[in-house]
Amino acid sequence: MFGRRKKNEADRSEATEPADLVDIEAQDEDAELDAPVGTLDGGPYDATDFAEDEEPAATRLDLGSVLLPMPEGAQLQVEMSPEGAPQAVHLVTEHGRITVSAYAAPKSPGQWREVASELAESLRADNAEVSIESGPWGREVAATTPNADLRFIGVDGHRWMLRCVVAGPTGAVAAGGPLVAIARAVLLDTVVNRGDEPHPVRTPLPVVLPQVLVEQLMAAHQQQLAAQQQAQLAAMDQAHQQSPQQPQPAAQQPAPPSPNGSEPPRRGESGSAMQQLGL
Repeated sequence: MFGRRKKNEADRSEATEPADLVDIEAQDEDAELDAPVGTLDGGPYDATDFAEDEEPAATRLDLGSVLLPMPEGAQLQVEMSPEGAPQAVHLVTEHGRITVSAYAAPKSPGQWREVASELAESLRADNAEVSIESGPWGREVAATTPNADLRFIGVDGHRWMLRCVVAGPTGAVAAGGPLVAIARAVLLDTVVNRGDEPHPVRTPLPVVLPQVLVEQLMAAHQQQLAAQQQAQLAAMDQAHQQSPQQPQPAAQQPAPPSPNGSEPPRRGESGSAMQQLGL
């Protein structure tokens, strides 16, 4: 299986330096949180793990820096920046939302541990209930906030780091729940295409949408604009009808509006930067 070779090499490396591991654990009381629980047989993979005749995009959604498997029944939700560029892609399931993002990282692991600590501090500063738990890839940050329950899962790779954000209603991000199980299954089959371009550490790796999604987003955006224009025209027409009219001579009174003209245009659904696509 892909990734097993690197994992076994890491295991052998650790076995040759037991004293170093003891020193690390002695210095850090929660070092056990960084030790994976059980043996993983899968990813996340690096794009270089695949042979030349294998195409990881054939069974995954290719988003440039990450290739994601699509859970059954999930929908894709794309978050756009103010400049109109895709900045986040969410997998929306019946249980909650999963967001996988890739970041630039140094060659040596450890970035996720720093990020997890900062996340926990930031969440506590916002009065969230936070706990650090051990998951398949090490430490996970679970939080309860007024708006949603959250779980952050991180994986350190070769010059990249994956962060998975799991969000759902109260109780949805429990370690044994279906939403977390789906999120871990997604991570287990995710592929990271880091590329050779230089990126500052912690910089999000670029998201590139497939052309079919770009076309769907453009069509949805045009529908949104049309609905907004119709709503504005309807509001202007209603305001005009409700404004007091100055008395006019009988000869100059306007003809009563026809039934068709008095009915305001229908309002379309209000849109936002979040466009949801069914795949």
